[in-house]
Amino acid sequence: MEGKKVLESFKTLYGAEGDIRLFHSPGRINLIGEHIDYNGGYVFPCALEFGTFGVVRAREDKVVNLASTDFDLRVTTTLDDLQYRKEDDWANYPKGVIKIMHDQGYSVGGMDILVSGNIPNGAGLSSSASLELLTAVMVEKLFNNGSLPRVDLVKLCQKAENEYVGVNCGIMDQFAIGMGKKDRAILLDCDTLNYDYVSADLKGYTLVIMNTNKRRALNESKYNERRTECDEALEALKKYKDITSLCQLTPEEFEEAKDKLTKDNISKRAEHAVYENHRVKKAIEALNSGDIHSFGELLTASHNSLRDLYEVTGEALDSIVSEALKAPGCIGARMTGAGFGGCAIALVDKKEIDSFMDSVKKGYLNRTGLKADFYFSGIGEGTEEISLK
Repeated sequence: MEGKKVLESFKTLYGAEGDIRLFHSPGRINLIGEHIDYNGGYVFPCALEFGTFGVVRAREDKVVNLASTDFDLRVTTTLDDLQYRKEDDWANYPKGVIKIMHDQGYSVGGMDILVSGNIPNGAGLSSSASLELLTAVMVEKLFNNGSLPRVDLVKLCQKAENEYVGVNCGIMDQFAIGMGKKDRAILLDCDTLNYDYVSADLKGYTLVIMNTNKRRALNESKYNERRTECDEALEALKKYKDITSLCQLTPEEFEEAKDKLTKDNISKRAEHAVYENHRVKKAIEALNSGDIHSFGELLTASHNSLRDLYEVTGEALDSIVSEALKAPGCIGARMTGAGFGGCAIALVDKKEIDSFMDSVKKGYLNRTGLKADFYFSGIGEGTEEISLK
């Protein structure tokens, strides 16, 4: 019903006349394979059932009106003036997508847009990529007859975040949101963009999303610094191995070559990338064979590597994962997303959900003074138009 509420808010704000259309774009979580999408690795994300609604109507002129039910800021611009402005805050994400599409020669027109998200802002569930794909699909449907290949839109949204917003992200978030399928996770090779849909049957367990409520802002974090460190490791290893990305190395090959990485921090970043890629492959094997406990152990090993080798967790994420692993019914937990705050996931016995949450809530509050929030979501559909009939 939430989409209908946004629709009514749109009519109140912009008027009820004309061809008004409704879209939904999900958030995402990554089950395993963190900080390796930009290292040519395998990732294993899925779309969530909650995300961002968008209501849009084409205009006859070049004006673009952007409003949100979640923020007071409203932005009005034109197709001739789509420059990045810090004061435009959240509106820079749709502006960036519109500008890239316009610059690449796609048909773009003026629009009235209202968005409304139920992805917690700054939680690491990809509210920005959700908004980017929402915008791209709206422009595609309104002005390009819905004819553009979805993978092209995914790449375009990544380009907008890299070049317009200035966050040097890999393609995983946009891919999971744009290409998501209900009840399927995506095994994506970020080196080639080859992908497979995998049934995520967790048997008697469920994924619990745990929000640390320590907000993070990606472009203010050390994200770009980590990418630079990985690039440095790759350049050093290329002299000894015929590779174009870190994740082309097996763990055995890395062990043979790691003494060539003389800086400790550079060696640790590369070690995480290589072994995390290996964990993703093991995780798929575990899921396919129904070995949920091994899958849970791999989640925990991923977190430990992100904490000790990649150093992107911090007190809040480490505390909530530690409390989860002590709580009833939990067989694995890890941070998800870029880190430095945001969310973690836990694999929990469905029969123990209430006692699990009680235990984590109390332990996490005692350790950090912060209140944890918990979300439950099935695996949802990718960005789509919602029929108003």
